[in-house]
Amino acid sequence: MCDTNAIAVASTLILGYKADLSNDVLQAYSKTGTVHVLSVSGAHVAIIYAMLAVMLGFLDKYKRGKLIKAFIIILLIWYYSMLSGFSPAVCRAAVMISMVIIGKTFSRYINTLNILAISAFVLLIYDPFFITDVGFQLSYLAVFGLIVFQPLVYKWFTVKNRWLDKLWALCSVSIAAQVITFPLSAFYFHQFPVYFLISNLFIVIPSTIIMYSGILYLLLPKIPVISVSIALILEKTIILMNKGLAIVEHTPYASINKIWITVSEYLLLYIIIITLFSFLYYKKNRLLKSSLMAALLFSLIFNINYIMLIRKENITWLNLKKHKGIIFKYGNAAIVLSDLKPVDKVYQYSIQPYLDSCRVNNTRVIQMNEDMHIAWFRKKYNYIQFFNKKIFIADRPLHNQKQTNKLLVDYVYLSDYQKNTLNDLNRNFKYDLLLVDAGFTDRKLNTIKHQSDSMNIDYKILKRNNSIISVSKGE
Repeated sequence: MCDTNAIAVASTLILGYKADLSNDVLQAYSKTGTVHVLSVSGAHVAIIYAMLAVMLGFLDKYKRGKLIKAFIIILLIWYYSMLSGFSPAVCRAAVMISMVIIGKTFSRYINTLNILAISAFVLLIYDPFFITDVGFQLSYLAVFGLIVFQPLVYKWFTVKNRWLDKLWALCSVSIAAQVITFPLSAFYFHQFPVYFLISNLFIVIPSTIIMYSGILYLLLPKIPVISVSIALILEKTIILMNKGLAIVEHTPYASINKIWITVSEYLLLYIIIITLFSFLYYKKNRLLKSSLMAALLFSLIFNINYIMLIRKENITWLNLKKHKGIIFKYGNAAIVLSDLKPVDKVYQYSIQPYLDSCRVNNTRVIQMNEDMHIAWFRKKYNYIQFFNKKIFIADRPLHNQKQTNKLLVDYVYLSDYQKNTLNDLNRNFKYDLLLVDAGFTDRKLNTIKHQSDSMNIDYKILKRNNSIISVSKGE
């Protein structure tokens, strides 16, 4: 019986189909710094190019053979790009390899950096929004690092042994790619794989075997013994690679998590990296001083942002669609009022990342119907007080209620419009802002919007925002 994870990894690695990939497998690749293997990219296209070049090598003997060979390879590479969904990384590799093939066929000088720039230009003309795609950014940065930084890293050590020299060459490739993509990866994915060198060296041979055997299995007709043998090699190699990466993932200190940096910090990291590598190449002291100054500035900005962040008290109203979530943050502590539990996937992917970005390390989750009373937060039934801010959660009917004197609150959180109309709320409360839950249909939201406008009610609709943050000052 085939391993389901092996099938999922095979379809992802060969064709870029990720729907069947489990979260556990994806997490193992992410934490070990090998998630790039699961994205059909330049390495995959290069493997296919190498295989096609060998298979069609016999055409070089003929007069027009090289031209026919180049045409067939380019056609098949773009066909593979289409099969894998025309991702930015694959398109970049297909454009670059196509240019290299054309250059070699007509004996032209090839400048890799020029080809990289031209391929980016062509893709951005086709779709300017590629510039916002994380895969596009990581792909071009990684290739730039391999072209510019890998030779510098490789020269750090001179190894006389042939095989050790090849091993160091592979290490230099991994180091260059990891260093140049680290700031961008930290900015988007908030983690750094400590053992990236070990895991990347480990997957070199298995990933190559998987690519070749997978392509052969797809191309060859079903031959009883040969097809079964190829499928067995493919499955066992993937299982071995998954188990090896799982061991690395569960090794102590395998990854540094919860790295949250701002745009200015992210840009400063690139200044540090570029000036430091330039110093190693040109040996000019001013470059080293520039790198150290950038590092000092980065440290100052990072610590100032951290201090300012943990001193803030605020209320964050989250857009969780079918679920509810309000975060009351005080320094590095937070109360999460939600109908979700910490083990739920929506909580893990929507609420927890926000808590991490706010440097919160002391969290308590309470359900919507729970009460709580601590120094800076009080909740009784539907009434909440957070420092000097008062909130009413409108999820219970108020049709038969009418206060003698309207209750003064700062915010009303409307989560059920069938039980409460704006007339019911206005009859019982005087409030500054109406927060409308994201779970309403567009039709109901339009009704609420028109009524709020006619009553001069200040409102905000969560469905039109990822979140809404209200600042609260402690007493």
